[in-house]
Amino acid sequence: MAEAEATAVAILGWLAGEPELLSRFLALTGVAPSEVRNAVNDPGFLAGLVGFLMDHEPTLLAFSAATGVTPEAVVHAHAILSGPYGGEDF
Repeated sequence: MAEAEATAVAILGWLAGEPELLSRFLALTGVAPSEVRNAVNDPGFLAGLVGFLMDHEPTLLAFSAATGVTPEAVVHAHAILSGPYGGEDF
C-alpha cells in the first residue's frame, strides 16, 4: 500500500509542474487547490490521481518518461488504491 501511495504522490508532484493537467484534474475531481494538501491523506483522492493517468495513455506515458516510474507501477498502484474496498485494508 505504501508503494502505491508513493506513486500517487509522485503523480501529484508531476502534475504540480504541469499546470494545464493539474487544472484539468482538479476540475474533474472538484477539489479546490487549497484542499490538495489535506486531500493527499484521503485514499479516494490518491486513487483519483492514479485513475487520472490511467484514463489517458498519453498522459500516463508523459508521466513515466518524466519521472522514470513505469506504466506498470502506475497500473499496480491503481489496482491497490482502487481495489474492491477503495484501498482500505479490511
